[in-house]
This record gives sequence, structure tokens and C-alpha cells, in this order.
Amino acid sequence: MNELIGRVFSFEKQVFPNQSALYGKLASDGQFPKALMISCADSRVVPEQIMQAEPGDLFVCRNAGNIVPPYSNANGGVSSTVEYAIVALGVRDIIVCGHSDCGAMKALAEPGLLAAMPNVAAWLRHGHAAQQVVADGYPELTNGERVRAVSLENVVTQLAHLRTHPSVASGIARGEIALHGWFVDIHAGQVLGLDGETGRFVTLREDLPLPVALPHQQRFASDIGFLQAAE
Repeated sequence: MNELIGRVFSFEKQVFPNQSALYGKLASDGQFPKALMISCADSRVVPEQIMQAEPGDLFVCRNAGNIVPPYSNANGGVSSTVEYAIVALGVRDIIVCGHSDCGAMKALAEPGLLAAMPNVAAWLRHGHAAQQVVADGYPELTNGERVRAVSLENVVTQLAHLRTHPSVASGIARGEIALHGWFVDIHAGQVLGLDGETGRFVTLREDLPLPVALPHQQRFASDIGFLQAAE
């Protein structure tokens, strides 16, 4: 632990001096992140490293299981982070990112693991839809395969929850918010993305278009609202 804490001196003596211009700009101008990433708190998954992000590039919310509770009147950290990212920071892209070998997803697949962790069990109820999809749709999977399937379906579930948040729903309707579902395969060192057209996860490739769960596209249900927005 002392070795880890001691790295702060390396930041002060090496990292900060080499990026002092960037930090100075961020301190004077404020932050304008390009995306919000909601990822798992797992120590093996570092959003900034995966995206090779510089300070100021990425607004990050991490929790067990990359969960996004459906919107409610009860205040919560994830809900507040999402709202602030959209309304205050003008973020236009939101990424929900799961990963392989996820402890939270193992617990969803094997609920008995949560007997001594009632708070975790209560939190992961927001992933029960993913668990049910796998139980009903993937009945023959082995344990490892089942955890991976739950992890992928959980990303889909949390994207659906995200759309219940008013700031997100409004941004989607105006064509100002795009949603992305990612999955980091720790073993392979690859990132998979959810293709909204096929509903499947595909490996992100530099020479291929980026798969997007829900692209920027204006989508008003009412003809009146659509016409007024177009004027």
C-alpha cells in the first residue's frame, strides 16, 4: 500500500510538470469531456486507459456491475452523474461498459454468493432482467459461458434503464445523445461494442465503422414536435 500511495509523488514530480499546460488550461477553462462512461468498479478495468484518454476527455461513473438504476424520484449517485454530464457538461455520448470475469455478474448468475452481502444484493437487483434473459434464453450454458452472457445482457439492460432518465430521453429525442454498449474482454485485450441494428456485440476494429447501440438521430413520436424542431 505504501508503494501505491507513494506514486502520488511521481505525479507531482513527473506527470504534472510534463502536462502542466494541459492542467493549466483545464483549471482556467473548466472541463468539456467528450463522453460519459459508466463502468464497473473492478480494479482491472480502467476507463481512461482503455480509451487512452487525457485529463478532461472523459467523465466517469464507476460502480459494482456498471449499473444504471431506472430513473426515480429518489436521488442517487448514478442518476445525478448522468444528469450533470448531459445538462451541465453537454456530453453527447454515453458508454455503458461491462467486462469479462466480473464479480458482480458472477453474483447475478449465482445469487447464493450474495448471502453475506445484502447491500450488494439490493444493488444488483437492477441487473435481474439480464439474469432472467439468460435463464430463459440461454438454458444450456456452462457456468463460465453463463457469466459472460449475463455480463453482455446486463449492458443491454442498463442501456434500457438509461433511457428512462429524463435528460437522456430528451437528448435522444433531439438527436443530441448517442448510446454505446461496450464489453472489455480482459483475457483477449479486446473491446466489443453493441451494434444497435443487429443487437449483437462485435469486436471494435480500427478499419471498420464503430458499432453504436443508439446513434445520434432525432426521433420525435409526434409529427407536431418533429416539425417544430425542424424549423
